[in-house]
Amino acid sequence: MSYLRVSGTKVVDGGGKEVVLRGAGLGGWMNMENFISGYPGCEFQIRAALAEVVGPIKSEFFFDKFLEYFFQEEDAKFFKSLGLNCIRLPFNYRHFEDDLNPRVLKEGGFKHLDRVIDLCAQHGIYTILDLHAAAGGQNTDWHCDAGTHIANFWLHKDFQDRTIWLWKELAKHYANNKWIAGYNPLNEPTDSTHTAVIKFYDQVYDAIRSIDTEHVIFFDGNTFASDFSHFGDMHKKWQNTAYSIHETADYSVYGFPASPEDYVSSDDQRQRMKKSYERKREWMDQHELCVWNGEWGPVYARKQYDGLATNAINERRYKVLKDQLAIYNQDRLSWSIWLYKDIGFQGMVYVAQETSYMALLEDFLAKKHRLAVDAWGADTTQVQHIYQPLIDHITKEIPQENQNLYPFPVWKLSHRVGRLSRSILVTEYLVKEWAEHFRGKSEDELDEIAKSFKFENCLRRDGLNKILMDNAAVVEL
Repeated sequence: MSYLRVSGTKVVDGGGKEVVLRGAGLGGWMNMENFISGYPGCEFQIRAALAEVVGPIKSEFFFDKFLEYFFQEEDAKFFKSLGLNCIRLPFNYRHFEDDLNPRVLKEGGFKHLDRVIDLCAQHGIYTILDLHAAAGGQNTDWHCDAGTHIANFWLHKDFQDRTIWLWKELAKHYANNKWIAGYNPLNEPTDSTHTAVIKFYDQVYDAIRSIDTEHVIFFDGNTFASDFSHFGDMHKKWQNTAYSIHETADYSVYGFPASPEDYVSSDDQRQRMKKSYERKREWMDQHELCVWNGEWGPVYARKQYDGLATNAINERRYKVLKDQLAIYNQDRLSWSIWLYKDIGFQGMVYVAQETSYMALLEDFLAKKHRLAVDAWGADTTQVQHIYQPLIDHITKEIPQENQNLYPFPVWKLSHRVGRLSRSILVTEYLVKEWAEHFRGKSEDELDEIAKSFKFENCLRRDGLNKILMDNAAVVEL
């Protein structure tokens, strides 16, 4: 077996044969996320809260079991059965070092990452290592687990230096593993200067290449993997490198509750989708570089919240999905849909309502949905009247030229108000309430709750999976 490598605009094997990577992201696993796993706020907050309620030993036991059950043999078999060949593995830096003990490697961080990489390899599935949460927070959102909307990663050199150190440790550990397709050094950076990210990429590239000259490096564009406008001629130095766009920020609003209109696959709608996609990959096309779509895909309605409209909504979302894939297939684009498993909003498989976890948190999850505290795919219908006066107040009092703060246009003014008020402020008051559901639970009970995430306790989103399977096969024809 040979390493995969980049040749021009393609990923190829050792014999020069094109390998189109088609798969999903294992979001919510080694980097937990609120809308995926059903908690409020950030992972570091709920880990601390659970340790306070049940004690550190039981808390660590629960989270370790969660990681164990989230992806196992049955998951790999199912994934491969769809004809998919690559899983993006998002992980949190906190698995490998502590903020109060920086640059001291936690060997235990490799326990589950090694297990899943090896499991995937046994089933002929490549993996891509994705640093989804870096020290200090590399972007303005919840999924870098920083608890703030300030991307402090770009303001403190030490955060960047620690991340370079971590990638050197990861490269040492994985340099000889040929089932790893490559490294994704930083998920969705939001660097307001647009130049610090280029400097950091150059440093982390040199650090990785000082140890590992074989694996592909996948660099995300700036501003949530959407903007390569400042990358210039750096591609001339970065060898065996691909460039990652994320199709989750703008046109895919058609696949979200906030869609301005029902998606009917009209010529205008499909043209808007195509233009957005082409705009994101413009720099790569100008220089004949390799493109990988690291995240994309709609979210789905749920009967407990959307009632009789659920099926009709999801059929429209499947139309969005099919039209996205039709565009990608024209370019034989490698992609990783977001995501493989969750509690029912976006996953290819999702935890059944009858499981211990979902039963325990049923009322809390409904409250969280009503309050729209998760930024991803939020339906603000029931709370917009509360926040609209604040939006109106800012719009009235702040001059128009000062309203569009970075990362505009991905974050418009209303998005910023929502992130800061609902997704940061209100969630702080919900963290302890989530943890209290676990009070008094024995280890056996905690184990049973964690088992809710096992494949056997999950349902399959058949409409989504059929579309992915059909399109994975297209590129093999």
